[in-house]
Amino acid sequence: MKTNKGCFLAGSYQNNTNLPADLITEDQLKKIYPYSSKTNRDLYLPYLNKYFHKYGVDTFERICAFLAQVGHESGQLKYVEEIASGKAYDTGSLAVKLGNTPEPDGDGQKYKGKGLIQVTGKTNYQKFTNWCIGNNISDIDFVKHPEMLKEPEYAVLSAFWYWSVNILNRYATLKEDDFRKLTKVINGGLNGYADRKEIWDKAKDVLK
Repeated sequence: MKTNKGCFLAGSYQNNTNLPADLITEDQLKKIYPYSSKTNRDLYLPYLNKYFHKYGVDTFERICAFLAQVGHESGQLKYVEEIASGKAYDTGSLAVKLGNTPEPDGDGQKYKGKGLIQVTGKTNYQKFTNWCIGNNISDIDFVKHPEMLKEPEYAVLSAFWYWSVNILNRYATLKEDDFRKLTKVINGGLNGYADRKEIWDKAKDVLK
């Protein structure tokens, strides 16, 4: 096992009481997300390290997979709100599937992807709200205040929520087939797969 700060052995950290406080460092994050700004790394890294332990994203395999997916979804920490307008989520069957109304009333734009993993749709905003309240994390109603998902801590926390409730650690292995499955759960397909895999490979190299 490497003992310098932020480096660790591939394998489980479960039930280990001697974990480093920070699982990754700013320098490591810079190497994994070379297009990220220092401002954004400094903004999000404390919350990443805060929640890695708490939500069990605390092994080499899990952290690499998490950073790869979050890195792609956020443009390497640049975006905490979907670039597209959200109009595609405002009407029709997709709107209904996401818990938005089928009428052109702006729900799609209001509840478009936000946070580091792009939480999308009124239903997911409500689920995140319920989870935060139920776990005594926050009493914010993200349905009434969707803009709060862009705040650094909630942008990060929402990614861990999504990862946790969907039990995504089951796909966080070193097998590419599992990484493809993980991508499909998060994306619904394999959009951006090459970029996700590039970040994944980089994370494995940096954190080994």
